[in-house]
Amino acid sequence: MSVSTPLLDNTIEPDEPGEVPSGNISSKNTPSRAPVVLTPTSNNAGRMATTDGDAESGIAGIFRQSAHPLALFFLYLFRIAAISVYVLCGFFTDNYVLSTVVVVVLLAMDFWNCRNVAGRTLVGLRFWNQVDDDGESYWVFESRDPSRPANPIDSKMFWIALYSFPLLWSALLIVSLLKLGFAFIPIVLLALVFNFTNAIGFTYADRDAKQRWANNVSSSWGLGGIGGQLLAGAVKNSVGRVFQR
Repeated sequence: MSVSTPLLDNTIEPDEPGEVPSGNISSKNTPSRAPVVLTPTSNNAGRMATTDGDAESGIAGIFRQSAHPLALFFLYLFRIAAISVYVLCGFFTDNYVLSTVVVVVLLAMDFWNCRNVAGRTLVGLRFWNQVDDDGESYWVFESRDPSRPANPIDSKMFWIALYSFPLLWSALLIVSLLKLGFAFIPIVLLALVFNFTNAIGFTYADRDAKQRWANNVSSSWGLGGIGGQLLAGAVKNSVGRVFQR
């Protein structure tokens, strides 16, 4: 038998002694770096409320400052719902009768709520038309005691809703005429009748309340005759909103 030959004839010699590289990361030769502090940033930081006025702005702030948020909510709910259903009904259904019935019901609910609930609660005004025994029709106005003024937010939002939505319905009427959508014109006309009736009625009620307040002030101060007329005329001209008597 043959003897196996070793693969390596020579022996492995050790390396020459030398410096062993240091692997310590905390070596003194390593230059020190300043610590980096990470600060979270966000684009929303510039939009955060910095004052009490900013915190109370927006829809949530309006309802927080309102004395009657539920009445204010339903005032805008019925009005926005009527316009939304009128504009968007064509995207969901082709049933003209169903769309018309829903819009008319919302308009009727808004008319009743605005005249009997929202107006009395938010601004302390109410009006209706009455017929006497002789068959003569006339307007009747009611107003809150001047010693109990309305909440400024409630009053402002009420008058905005009262005057802005008739303008929106007027714009929709123009769009219907331009698009020759004669089938929807009766709905818009009904909405205009409801909205303008409330606008005119509450405008007269507001003017009547201010004039009666001026008359009471002039009588309590003894400003009879010309003095009382001047005070009533000044109040009438200063607080009149859109319509004239």
